[in-house]
Amino acid sequence: MQNYHRKRIIVTGGAGFLGSHLCKKLLEEGNDVICLDNFFTGTKDNIIPLMDNHHFEVIRHDVVHPIFLEADEIYNLACPASPPHYQFNPIKTTKTSVMGAINMLGLAKRVKAKFLQASTSEVYGDPEVHPQLESYWGNVNPIGFRSCYDEGKRCAETLCFDYHRENKVAIKVVRIFNTYGPNMHPNDGRVVSNFIVQALKGQDITIYGDGSQTRSFCFVSEMIDGFVRMMNSDEEFTGPVNMGNPGEFTIKEQKKKIVEMTGSKSNLIYKPLPHDDPQQRQPDISLAKEKLGWEPKIVLDEGLKQTISYFDDLVRQGRA
Repeated sequence: MQNYHRKRIIVTGGAGFLGSHLCKKLLEEGNDVICLDNFFTGTKDNIIPLMDNHHFEVIRHDVVHPIFLEADEIYNLACPASPPHYQFNPIKTTKTSVMGAINMLGLAKRVKAKFLQASTSEVYGDPEVHPQLESYWGNVNPIGFRSCYDEGKRCAETLCFDYHRENKVAIKVVRIFNTYGPNMHPNDGRVVSNFIVQALKGQDITIYGDGSQTRSFCFVSEMIDGFVRMMNSDEEFTGPVNMGNPGEFTIKEQKKKIVEMTGSKSNLIYKPLPHDDPQQRQPDISLAKEKLGWEPKIVLDEGLKQTISYFDDLVRQGRA
C-alpha cells in the first residue's frame, strides 16, 4: 500500500558516520530521504546498503554552496568532526559550519521545513563546569587549532536562533557528546577508533597526555534515536539539548577495556596532549530526559563489542 504521507527529509553529511545511521532509521520509518554529501569524510560504503531503497537519493553536494530542493525536514550534520579531519583544512571547516548553516537554514526558511542542527559538546571548550549543562557558555579558545570547529559550531547555533527569531524557522539544536559504533571512519583520530584499530593490528596504542582526561561514550543507535525524538518534539522546544551518555571514563580506562576485549598484545606509548584538548567531557542530560524521555541504555562493553566486530571486518578486508 502506498504511503501518501511520506515526509521528504534531507540529511546533510548523510554518508558519514552519524548521517548514514540516521538515513537508515528515517528510511525504516517510511520516509523519502535525500542524502547530501561531498564525500570528504563520508563514504559510499556507509550507504551502499541503502541504495536499493527507491525512497533513498544521494546527491554529491558541498553545503558551502546553496541547493534548491523541497523538504519537510532537514537534519544538518555536514562537517568533519574529528581533529585530524577538521584541522586538515581549517578554513573550509569554518565555511562548512557557517556557510553550510546559512544555506540550509535559508532552504528551511523558503520551504518551511523543520531544521535540526547537529552541534557539539565542543561548544563548551575545555570546561570549567562539570558535568556540562546547556546553560554553560563554555571556555573556548577562539584562535587555537581547534577553533575552526569549536567556533564554527558555536556560530552555527547563533545562526539557528537568529533564523528562528527573525524568520520563524522551526529549529532544533542538539549538542553531541562522544559517539561511537559501526561506520566510524577508521582513520578519524578519535579515541575509540584509534585504540581499536591499533589493538587489532598489533600496533602501539597511543595515549595523548597521561590518559587521565575523561570522555563519555554514547552508542550510535541511541544517539540517532535522540535526533529523531528531538525533531519530532514539541515545536516550542528548540534546545539546545545535550545528547550523550553520562557514564564517564578516563582514556586509560577505555584503553584497558579495548585491550582486554581484543586480546591485544600491543605496547603502550605516550605522546604530548594536543593543543586545547579538553580535560573533561560529561553531559548533564536532565533536559533530554525531561523533554524527550531520552536516556542511553547501552553500556560501554556492549557497544564496544559491536564496534570491535565492525573494525575487525575492515582490518581483515584491508580497509583499515
